Amino acid sequence: MGSKNKLKRFKENEIFSNVVQPTRDEAFNNSLNLKGNWNKTFFKNENPIVLELGCGKGEYSVNLAQMYPEKNFLGIDIKGARFWRGAKTALEENLNNVGFLRTQIELVDCFFEENEVDEIWITFPDPQIKYKRTKHRLTNLEFLDKYKKILKPNGVVHLKTDSEFMHGYTLGLLQGLNLTIEYAHHDVYGNEYTPKEVTQIQTFYEKQYLEKNKKITYLRFSFTSL
Repeated sequence: MGSKNKLKRFKENEIFSNVVQPTRDEAFNNSLNLKGNWNKTFFKNENPIVLELGCGKGEYSVNLAQMYPEKNFLGIDIKGARFWRGAKTALEENLNNVGFLRTQIELVDCFFEENEVDEIWITFPDPQIKYKRTKHRLTNLEFLDKYKKILKPNGVVHLKTDSEFMHGYTLGLLQGLNLTIEYAHHDVYGNEYTPKEVTQIQTFYEKQYLEKNKKITYLRFSFTSL
């Protein structure tokens, strides 16, 4: 993407009503007064809140919003030029139950109060295979602690990835923590029991992976102990 296109998208994001772009200071100080108030001030309803972490172009957030109008969806990514597409589509289609937050995922607990979130989707994250990159892996212990904090007691996390490594790493971690694994499969398109939102929604990158015959894995878990 050219720099002119990026600048254009950044400027459009600034005027999109469904995009929030706080500074780090605003995140730490909650000066936008969003923490604990997403239903009241942003979505203006009391419907369940679902996050998509590392939302990229926002395909999952937008499609889930279409599929489940009774829920609120918020795509989170630091790359605003990417989720511009999802934000623009949502506005064009008058989807009032989806928005986008531009921030680092490690700051997620700065934006949401304890028990404020109902579900979290992690779609095709960078598996950060090298050991030195473990701290950036979105299902490491530090991130899991953040998710547990902001999720409601019965909240769930969805992990959809083309990385067998990421799938296996997360599965092993969850088993070691004795957490509830509600669903796990290493080939979602080879299993008739896969939930519809896993197979009926495909991201731009997922389609590329499928063309290369890569298996897509899916894992759903909660923080209740077995």
